[in-house]
Amino acid sequence: MTAPFSIRTMTPADLDRAISWAGMEGWNPGLGDAGPFLAADPGGFLMGYLDDEPITAISVVRYGDRFGFLGFYICRPAWRGKGYGWQTWQAGMDHLGTRTVGLDGVVDQQENYRRSGFAFAYRNVRFGGHVTVERPDDPRLVTIEPALTERIQAYDAAFFPAARRAFLDLWLAPSGGRRGLALVADGTIRGYGVIRPAVDGFKIGPLFAETEQDADLLFRALAAEACGAALVIDPPEPNEGALRLVERYGLTPSFETARMYRGVAPSLPIERIFGVTSFELG
Repeated sequence: MTAPFSIRTMTPADLDRAISWAGMEGWNPGLGDAGPFLAADPGGFLMGYLDDEPITAISVVRYGDRFGFLGFYICRPAWRGKGYGWQTWQAGMDHLGTRTVGLDGVVDQQENYRRSGFAFAYRNVRFGGHVTVERPDDPRLVTIEPALTERIQAYDAAFFPAARRAFLDLWLAPSGGRRGLALVADGTIRGYGVIRPAVDGFKIGPLFAETEQDADLLFRALAAEACGAALVIDPPEPNEGALRLVERYGLTPSFETARMYRGVAPSLPIERIFGVTSFELG
């Protein structure tokens, strides 16, 4: 008798499990990602169970009524090719409804995403390495604290297709080694970034800035937090300034995804996006 397959909303423990699976896939997730991720959409994380054994995962986070983002699409290796991943995919897309949906697709899944109605927009490329720099001595660099969060939320709105307040409230808060820095000049925010511990080293994301020079200053301040440990950042390939930045600090490409959308692709200021927030939530 075939064991029953069911799809359930993830518990916090389930999401920890999905993050560990992502680590096994080589995606190098952040160690403290679960809390902010769940805050974004508590019902947006699904896990498939064969009887009581968890075997599939997907995140389908709804940002308001018009936009969603898909990630964590994983089927455990022993169960691939049996239709369980596809059932999980369908349940996830049902959760997202008619919203425009974005994803960062790994190379071997991009054709499947096209068949599901997703169109290629651009590549995001992961760059990594070891960067040994001192934090710049610049008074415009400030730690993101609660008094600044509201203004960072407003600044972030230019870089993401929908409000993501619940997510950013936790993402910007210092917790578990995660730290956010902003560049504030004459009272105006000119960029911000977040660095956090990952399975391997540290990840910077996002890194948004008005100019390449602003991004360079923020990058050095964030990289100094890693104290020479392995570091990764995921810039959009069309941003030539971002590619110059990672080359300047000796980072090399190790992984790529295709940013794809089902529905009308949002218009984003790619030239000011020097590192995406995450491949899982956009």
